Amino acid sequence: DVVLLVLEQDPVLPRILNPKADPDLEMIALKCLQKPAELRYNSASELADDLEAYLANEPISARSTNVTQLLSRILRETHHAGLLENWGVLWMWHSLVLLVLCFITNWLQWQHVEARSPYVGLWVIGLGAWACIFWSLRHRSGPITFVERQIAHVWGSSMIASGLLFVVETLLGMEVLKLSPVLPLIGAMVFVIKAGILSGAFYFQAAANFAVAMVMAWIRHEHLQPDIGISLYGLVAAASFFFPGLKYYRQQRKSR
Repeated sequence: DVVLLVLEQDPVLPRILNPKADPDLEMIALKCLQKPAELRYNSASELADDLEAYLANEPISARSTNVTQLLSRILRETHHAGLLENWGVLWMWHSLVLLVLCFITNWLQWQHVEARSPYVGLWVIGLGAWACIFWSLRHRSGPITFVERQIAHVWGSSMIASGLLFVVETLLGMEVLKLSPVLPLIGAMVFVIKAGILSGAFYFQAAANFAVAMVMAWIRHEHLQPDIGISLYGLVAAASFFFPGLKYYRQQRKSR
């Protein structure tokens, strides 16, 4: 438990332990304890300079936070990010599945297929079958960790939400795929959760999915033809999985 606290949580603020702690001295101490190396002092001499500035009642560098340091804090990987090496190849395959699924869906839409059954077959039965294959392949590569089970639950809930969009459309008397812009919103939510658990870099994927949802809604609103919204979503969703998958696949190869 102590090791996990050290890895996952920031240290207790000195002023909580000692309300009389000097704010500048607290900033110096906290900079020494930052987890990412780039956020700590680059050398002992820099620390000495700050301590001398503190003793001389001069401004200390620990109080200045530049944009690079701020981004580093937001985008840094957590200690759970290593498990993504188990998913590298699977995420690349998943990107292909999503791309093909979206292209077929868009093609059916262009053919004016209004029955829901083909789309349900693709997004519920087809994607559900792929999910089973995905996790079967993951099981073969080693035991599933607790964090991976959490991610699996998030992913599973997003699939259920996506499938239930067809039910909502039916109950509200909407035409098929009317709620398709909601798909990238669901995907963006999943990537925000992954950013918090695995790596802040996934905020970029979340932002891309949020953006494509707005584009899809605009295409629908303007009745643009051909409606390429779902294909655009497929490209964004596929890229969101392919490039991280490739990164961690290469990382796994190097570590062997």
